[in-house]
Amino acid sequence: MLELAIARALYDRYPDFSEGRLAKIRSHVVSRASCAVVARELGLGQLLIERGTGLVPEDELTKLSRNRNVLAALLEASLAGIYLVHGFEGVKDAVVDAFEGRIAYALTSHVDHKTELQEELARRGLQVAYTVLDVQGPPHDRTFRCAAVVDGVETGFGRGRSKKAAEQDAAREALDRLALST
Repeated sequence: MLELAIARALYDRYPDFSEGRLAKIRSHVVSRASCAVVARELGLGQLLIERGTGLVPEDELTKLSRNRNVLAALLEASLAGIYLVHGFEGVKDAVVDAFEGRIAYALTSHVDHKTELQEELARRGLQVAYTVLDVQGPPHDRTFRCAAVVDGVETGFGRGRSKKAAEQDAAREALDRLALST
């Protein structure tokens, strides 16, 4: 129900977006992490504490009320219950309203350059691999330098506090360079 409501809202709002872009946005919006954020915003953790007092030790209840997986599960269970009582038409707008912040975040902040690069290269019949060029600093404070290698050519370079972040940065630069070459 959550995925359907969000997918429908995105499709209606952004008819010019590709199917792939809409799917990525929807996936981020309905993710466990996003569900936990919305659960916090709706006060479900506090409600768990209020309703669970006396049933579970207080320290355990406090931990549960802050746990991302528990919060996401609480939200999903709440949505299921509301859906069973009111049906899809009765809840879809409220669901979308509750996730507006996550939609805005996914539209502006959640960018996966590696996936974008891979998709662009697939259209061109090319492939990408990532190479770690350098690692500096002690284990608790490392900086990685990576290259995005497109069909044997180092096309983008990136730095980051993790290998993944450096690869994302390298993919971003490779995308920029590929855009200039077409």
